[in-house]
Amino acid sequence: MSNAPKFAVIGGGSWATAIAKMLCVNVNKIAWYMRNTTAIEHMQAHNHNPNYLSSVEFDTDQLLLTSDINEAVAYADYVIFAIPSAFLSKELEKLTVSLEDKVVFSAIKGIVPETSLIVGEHFHKTYNIPYENIGVITGPCHAEEVALERLSYLTIACGDEKKARVMGKNLNSHYIKTKISDDIVGTEYAAMLKNIYAIAAGIAHGLGYGDNFQALLMSNAIREMKKFIRKVHKMKRNINNSAYLGDLLVTGYSVFSRNRMFGNMIGKGYTVKSAMMEMSMVAEGYYATKSAYKLNQEYQAKTPIIDAVYAILYDGKDAKQVFKKLTDKLD
Repeated sequence: MSNAPKFAVIGGGSWATAIAKMLCVNVNKIAWYMRNTTAIEHMQAHNHNPNYLSSVEFDTDQLLLTSDINEAVAYADYVIFAIPSAFLSKELEKLTVSLEDKVVFSAIKGIVPETSLIVGEHFHKTYNIPYENIGVITGPCHAEEVALERLSYLTIACGDEKKARVMGKNLNSHYIKTKISDDIVGTEYAAMLKNIYAIAAGIAHGLGYGDNFQALLMSNAIREMKKFIRKVHKMKRNINNSAYLGDLLVTGYSVFSRNRMFGNMIGKGYTVKSAMMEMSMVAEGYYATKSAYKLNQEYQAKTPIIDAVYAILYDGKDAKQVFKKLTDKLD
């Protein structure tokens, strides 16, 4: 691999747009795969993504825009996937170019439904990518604040520290700071679980619970997250670090959080279907709730918050009654 690696971004949403923006500060040219050809044509004509973070302007000379995922992957040494986990398998079905000689980073917060694996494990087991060539990009960070160039922090986890530092170096800028971690599995599970807890926070807000209960809910959520991740992947980690607690807090409290927004609508009485139709973006936590709940049937961690969200979203239980019972389980 050369001293100046090439990068590809896979996805057309807000996170993909934010990552492309970050990379363009340091990289002369990146490949960017979008399946929406209309969005590509709009970007080529008007220099911005028409559907997500439209305030971000790009120099299109820096972009190899393509609706062919194989062209983007073939171009790059480092491939960053930033599409909803529920749609990852469908996109990868189009792939004929091998990923085995690529460094694959996931900016996806969820579990692949078809295999019930986090994204890194999915790439390892399905595409034979060694763990030293798999990485995770996680927060605490919202794409919307990247667009506004507000100071933000990213955690870059990879089995090979050198590759993590290459990624971090190319994402760094005056408004982005990066931290390196070796906890690939833990940070990826944390990124998935925090979306479920953000839905819980939104439901609580929609039901009329105040800040005092929200603080208690988040305090219990980080402890629940610790128990869950320890069952799935036991190693020495500080759950209070920004990749875990920080990412949970920003997702649970921020006005930019689509998962909190989704939960808020559920708490106000929307059905799951109507809440999804109302939102223009995917709430990853909806899919993550089912995956985490099913996975925990094996691990048996104590997860009253995940259980409550699952009961509301998938069993059709009344949110008010479920949360009334949940309040007696939290401390």
